Amino acid sequence: MDLTSLIIGLVIGAIIAIAVYAIARRAMLKGKKEEILEKAELEGEKIKNEKILQAKEKFLSLKSEHEQYVNEKNAQLREAEQRIRQKENSLNQQTGELQRKNKEVENLKNSLKGQNEALQRKGEEYDRLRAEANRQIENIAGMSASEAKNILMENMKAEARTEAQAYINDTIDEARLNAAKEAKRIVINTIQRTATETAIENAVTAFPIDSDEIKGRIIGREGRNIRALEAATGVEIVVDDTPDAILLSAFDPVRREVARLALHQLVVDGRIHPARIEEVVAKVQKQLEEEILETGKRTCIDLGIHGMSMELVRMIGRMKYRSSYGQNLLQHSREVANICAIMASELGLNPKVAKRAGLLHDIGKVSEEDPELPHAIMGMKLAEQYKEKPEICNAIGAHHEEIEMTSLIAPIVMVGDAISGARPGARREVIESYIKRLKGMEDLAQEYQGVTKAYAIQAGRELRVIVGADQVTDDQAAVLSTDIAKKIQDEMTYPGQVKVTVIRETRSVAYAK
Repeated sequence: MDLTSLIIGLVIGAIIAIAVYAIARRAMLKGKKEEILEKAELEGEKIKNEKILQAKEKFLSLKSEHEQYVNEKNAQLREAEQRIRQKENSLNQQTGELQRKNKEVENLKNSLKGQNEALQRKGEEYDRLRAEANRQIENIAGMSASEAKNILMENMKAEARTEAQAYINDTIDEARLNAAKEAKRIVINTIQRTATETAIENAVTAFPIDSDEIKGRIIGREGRNIRALEAATGVEIVVDDTPDAILLSAFDPVRREVARLALHQLVVDGRIHPARIEEVVAKVQKQLEEEILETGKRTCIDLGIHGMSMELVRMIGRMKYRSSYGQNLLQHSREVANICAIMASELGLNPKVAKRAGLLHDIGKVSEEDPELPHAIMGMKLAEQYKEKPEICNAIGAHHEEIEMTSLIAPIVMVGDAISGARPGARREVIESYIKRLKGMEDLAQEYQGVTKAYAIQAGRELRVIVGADQVTDDQAAVLSTDIAKKIQDEMTYPGQVKVTVIRETRSVAYAK
């Protein structure tokens, strides 16, 4: 019992101690709170007094500014009132002056009215006197006034016509003189601005080789490789003692280029035999067609020509492998295009149309259709077929004066063609006639039935004709060579003699699968 009483007493004592501590702490906190509140009230009062003082200072400052602004406005108003009073005084003076002038104008009007009446009377008197004088003149002259007027007008017309005709003649003479000078200036400037190097197209291409061993491989056993290559390309291959070179001879640049590229691929590949030769030649011919199209596109882009038919673009590329009197046809056409554009600009015409017509003016030379037509007419028909403008078609057809010129571009193209061809060394007449003779010889052979290919080689001294084995027999081949030789002898002019060789071969092909 004593222990329990002791524990209870301790607990009660602890509770009393805690309660006393809590009451003392609350009293202490209440004292601090009151002290803080007192300090806050003192600080707030101080801040309030400072803000009131600042507000009073701001109010006084604004009041001073407002009074200054009001004073300025009042001064401005006083100045405006003063100006208005001055203007009123001035207007009053002007009004008085206007009234005085109105009175003077009224007086002057009355005076003028009297003068007008007097002038009217004098005018009537003048008309009467003039009519009387005209009657007396008509009586003296024996003709009426209208007749005299007509005679005078006719005389003046005749005199004016004579003077006008003299002026027109002088103007025409001066215009002719100036036109001749201007034309010479334009042509000289054009030639100077388009001066280009000229190069003559040859009929021989040199193919470089590394050693005589490659020569032997190109010739093949008993010459079978070189014969196959000549038959496939139509190019004469000259293998002589010339070191490190083989000559490819043909009048057609396309054939020479096919032969050159084919030889290059065969030499690089190393496999040279008749079957491989035919395969490579066919592949090169296809590649060359793609290159021709790319050349045409690049030419049009370089000259800034757009919207042209792809077939015309292909023909432009084909110009690279054609010549005109020994002059490269593509180079000639580009030069004519630039000349025409410059001359058209000088004359105030459309240079783009002139450039297009200049580029296409010899397009008929690369066409394989209707060789009997002049190349200018053939080119005009091609341009019409591929929807070129009428003025361009006319310029192409008329640049050799084979049709009438109906556009201003036509004479420019004709002059541009003449300027390009007239450069020293640009053309060689002998080469052109030689090429025409060889081409005519090939065309003559191809007219016969069964002929698949015909190649003129050795400068036209030999004509090789390849016939289809299923269309021509051996006996017919012998007769065919005689007939072609006789026709060449009757219809063509040539130096020396021409050897006609008809080749007929049969091939059987099978594939092992």
